[in-house]
Amino acid sequence: MTGDIARGALAAKLDHLFSVVRPADGDEYTFDEVAEAIRAQGGPTISSTYLWQLRKGLRDNPTKRHLEALATFFGVPAAYFFDDAEAERIDAELALLSALRGAPVLQIALRARGLSAKSLETISDLVERVRELEGLPDLSDDPDR
Repeated sequence: MTGDIARGALAAKLDHLFSVVRPADGDEYTFDEVAEAIRAQGGPTISSTYLWQLRKGLRDNPTKRHLEALATFFGVPAAYFFDDAEAERIDAELALLSALRGAPVLQIALRARGLSAKSLETISDLVERVRELEGLPDLSDDPDR
């Protein structure tokens, strides 16, 4: 089943998920927490020791059900473990989410959720004005924005 996963690639991807996807307290999930959550969600039986072995690369042939359960737990598609292009795209999204975690900008973004396009435009204009007042560069001309 998982012969498509290069030796070590699974461990690297799983290690990355543990490092980046974290609970609200900011600490990494423990192997026990992940195993228990997978069981609680009706997933396959998986031990904390087996998770540790997968993360360290000591085991590298999990079942499809194990990979699907891990993907569900970490909030990524199962393709993350098989498709390097998909993994790269998801890693970029995870990096952005990680950078925003706990940041005041995230709180602003969450509070703006559901506002109309006109209201969002007003907020954007206000942020640009405040940036100007603080002597920060104008980001409205930035093509990567």
